Amino acid sequence: MTVKQLRAFVAVAKTRSFTEACSQIHISQPALSVAIKNLEDALGGPLLSRTTRTLALTPEGEAFLPTAQRLLAELDEALEEMHNRFALFRGKVAIAAMPFFASSCLPDVLLKFRAHHPHINLTVHDVIAEDVIDMVRTGRVEVGIAFDPGEAEDLVFQKLYTDRFMAVIPRQHALNTKAEITGADILPNDFIVLQRPSSVRLLVDARLEQEGLHISPQLETHQLTTIGQMVSKGLGISIMPSLCEAQMLELGAVCKPLSSPVISHDVGIITRRRYPLSTAAREMIINLQGLKLDVLQC
Repeated sequence: MTVKQLRAFVAVAKTRSFTEACSQIHISQPALSVAIKNLEDALGGPLLSRTTRTLALTPEGEAFLPTAQRLLAELDEALEEMHNRFALFRGKVAIAAMPFFASSCLPDVLLKFRAHHPHINLTVHDVIAEDVIDMVRTGRVEVGIAFDPGEAEDLVFQKLYTDRFMAVIPRQHALNTKAEITGADILPNDFIVLQRPSSVRLLVDARLEQEGLHISPQLETHQLTTIGQMVSKGLGISIMPSLCEAQMLELGAVCKPLSSPVISHDVGIITRRRYPLSTAAREMIINLQGLKLDVLQC
């Protein structure tokens, strides 16, 4: 049974005329006759009763007509749905992004995306970098924004920019007079960090140790925002990605360039290797890549 055969049968059943049915579905009368005959053979008996003057449905044809109409309607709906998805008139994209990216740069990307594709449903998960990678890896989201996960056979990383880390200090602190902060400047102060196994924490620890600086944290937490609040209250000093600067300033902390050691990490788009992306997800990635030149100013 084929779609062509179903359309031929429904057209004849509705018009009760081979001539009108041919005109309606744009095929020749011999082709229409063959389509009806093949459908009847597939089903096992006649659907139409033909005489020289009349054309009617057999009882079996009457019983089959609603089914044929439903199948064609469902097919048309499916075709329209897929057309809308490929044309970005409909669909959805799930994204996971590190909180400081999700709250600073991502809204601009989403605003531009929604302006051109208002009917695409967007879901954003703002989670730590490790969870971003896990959500992409397990297929819970199509697109992730996080630090470079390193060598991973199942993931693809597309670099957006390199984030150089900064020192975050309380507003009323003696280090505010310095243009740059060093690890040695931080050493005598209470140090606030993310809890392990955060990739930010691991990177900061590794770079400090490479410089021979063994700084024991006095306070640890799960969220960079919480660290910013602690710093702004004068509880200590921290090191965090520069993309957090606007958020830290809003919380009342002061941000200074960090030197010796210089700490940096690539930030980019993470997707699953060997899994094709939806049209909407590909369009979202194009929008993210378009932010490349502006990202350090967001």
